Amino acid sequence: MSCLQTRTQLSESQELRDRGRSQKMIQTNAKIFGMEGDPDLQFLLKGGDLLKVRSSSWKKTRFFKLQEDCKTMWHESKKLFKTNQTFSLDNISAVRVGRQSEGLKKNTEEQVECRCFTIVFKGRRKNLDLIASSDEEAKRWVSSLQKLVSTMNSLNQMQKTEHWLYTCLKKADKDKDDKLSQSEMKNFMRIINIEVDDVYTEMLFQKCDKSKSGFLSGKEIEHFYDLLTHRQEIDVIYGEYAKTTGFMSAENLVEFLMKEQREKASLVNALKIIEGCEPDENAKSKKLLSKDGFLMFLHQQDAMILNSGHKDLYQDMSRPLSHYFISSSHNTYLLEDQLKGPSSTEAYVKALLKGCRCVELDCWDGPDDEPIIYHGYTLTSKILFKDVIAAIKEYAFKTSDYPVILSLENHCSVEQQKTMAHHMSSILGSALLTSPLGDTMPTDFPSPEELRGRVLIKGKRLNKLEVSFAEEAAAGEDTDVTEEDESGSDNENDEEPKERKQKKKLKLAKELSDMVVYCKSVHFNGFEDAKKNLSFYEMSSYKEGKAVKLAEESANAFIHHNVEKLSRIYPAGSRADSSNYSPVPLWNAGCQIVALNFQTHCSDMDVNQGRFLVNGKSGYILKPAFMRDPRTEFDPITLTRGDWLQHKTMHIMVISAQQLPKVNDKKSSIVDPLVKVQVYGVPADVAEKQTNAIENNGFNPSWNENFQFDVYVPELAVVRFVIEDHDSTSNNEFIAQYTIPFSSLNMGYRHVPLLNKNGDVLPSAGLFVHIMVEDAE
Repeated sequence: MSCLQTRTQLSESQELRDRGRSQKMIQTNAKIFGMEGDPDLQFLLKGGDLLKVRSSSWKKTRFFKLQEDCKTMWHESKKLFKTNQTFSLDNISAVRVGRQSEGLKKNTEEQVECRCFTIVFKGRRKNLDLIASSDEEAKRWVSSLQKLVSTMNSLNQMQKTEHWLYTCLKKADKDKDDKLSQSEMKNFMRIINIEVDDVYTEMLFQKCDKSKSGFLSGKEIEHFYDLLTHRQEIDVIYGEYAKTTGFMSAENLVEFLMKEQREKASLVNALKIIEGCEPDENAKSKKLLSKDGFLMFLHQQDAMILNSGHKDLYQDMSRPLSHYFISSSHNTYLLEDQLKGPSSTEAYVKALLKGCRCVELDCWDGPDDEPIIYHGYTLTSKILFKDVIAAIKEYAFKTSDYPVILSLENHCSVEQQKTMAHHMSSILGSALLTSPLGDTMPTDFPSPEELRGRVLIKGKRLNKLEVSFAEEAAAGEDTDVTEEDESGSDNENDEEPKERKQKKKLKLAKELSDMVVYCKSVHFNGFEDAKKNLSFYEMSSYKEGKAVKLAEESANAFIHHNVEKLSRIYPAGSRADSSNYSPVPLWNAGCQIVALNFQTHCSDMDVNQGRFLVNGKSGYILKPAFMRDPRTEFDPITLTRGDWLQHKTMHIMVISAQQLPKVNDKKSSIVDPLVKVQVYGVPADVAEKQTNAIENNGFNPSWNENFQFDVYVPELAVVRFVIEDHDSTSNNEFIAQYTIPFSSLNMGYRHVPLLNKNGDVLPSAGLFVHIMVEDAE
């Protein structure tokens, strides 16, 4: 085996040449990133030893070093044939200081706290727990990584594309001579997701090989790069408005913004755009916008498809809690499926950082009198209740300041319930809401604004909230709550053995009961019963099947119910793979807490994330006025006449895409992309249209196809763009998607950012469309 590990000895001149080439690549990439001579970048490029922690007995020193692309981190592995020795900085979600991860808390001692840090990845990749040799070195690793990740995230689209193409060129240059032969050029095109025949390759090569040397170098490679990245559609759009000696003047730009983008624009706006986007100093000094500057402008965040006014908090947050859709998670503790998948506090962190505002805690008696959380009667792993509460305390308000609801699925003994209450009180402190706001018995919910920074408990309660306002609370209260009282439909563990499902008395600790204020779980006995007998704070949970049936058969009654009361919907227990259901019909019925498996990535989760993409990602979306009116006649099924009917015609032209990823890593795998435009909303609005597939081109496919959609209730509509790899013999494969509320669409020529299956942004990829929304005649 030793021969496999023998490394080819390089001559001194070869080593010098390689070192020079590596330094040149580093300098080029540092320039693209705007980090020339940056000490943090130099620190990571130099690299160093870190202790990698996997368990209490597995702690091993490994060398970590940033590679020449300034974006990929390499670390040594002692395993022969180990291939997964690198990770991209694009895949880092966060770098956390100290012993914050489950692994470090469990497998290290407190005295190394300041030497520890964790690299948290997007998607399902496991955390990387590391220990540096000193406190100072740990701080340096953390600050350097955070700085570089932040820089990556702030690059504009042109910088990302330039870096990506430069990296791909270096991969294609097999003999590392800084030149491209014709075969290397064809290899490069495969890397960037284009398959072309030999005739086209020959033609393109000859066009670029001005020196007729049989290879491309220097300016010839730059010319090849320009030909590849040239976008004819931008030429056409720019040419239409560049009326000042081949450039766009500020006046030309105003005309474009008003006519095409349907924006209010002034010369002041236009001059600001030229100042911020024009790369040519000569053009900028003349107050002109070149084609490069125009393309840079179209890639600006504020110029993309999402209405920039909707990115931040823009809705009224002073309405009662029941007037909002609330981003909600089911089985939040799971990282994978609900039969044998791992439970983790990290799952709560991920959900909360995505803006989730209602998380679920399945609580069971644990050893040493410590309650545990897991999916009962299954092989899912167990985590401590107190660790979950600590994670919630730490991350509840990182993404959003608005209230978090803890939905307790309580299976604990009275003693361990008391422990639960103690942990919540001691860990959450003043953030935990334990009594109604104000001095008198409330008659309606407080608003998200009034509950800012607070944690609410949803669970069973021994008595009515009104009792706590009586002059003398009833002594010797009954501590029994029957299964019937808490609702058979509220018991979410369908895997529970039949003999355990028989009606039983559940003892409830007063300490835990008293923490339930605005979200008391009760059985649902019909809308009439709820109207007559339930207080506003008494809410029911519904399994998806029952909820969908109510939404189909009694939509208006459900909407009325949800004006004043909260409803929580959860997936059927039969979804052992933790799959999801469509949240749309439940939102159409006014249900606020439509809980999905956040750990499962699918189109339903895409739609959920798209719905909560706006309003500052606060996790709260104000329901339309016609769903907050107690006299409303709105019915999403029958669509009777009313204010909700605002018939719009949406025209979408799918123009082109840029730098689509491959669906697998094989060099020979080239995608045949097609675009689907999907509308979700009331049944009358649901629609899907798709383009033709473009063969063998994921780099710069062009469609130029027009579609028209009728949207009758725009305030409930969501639009999803999904790109798939066409396959004539099997199902198409997912490439990327982006979902956005209909009312948050920008009109005109817009770039659409693209997300991968985990919901994370694809750094270089994009879709280019033209959108026009008009009042229907």
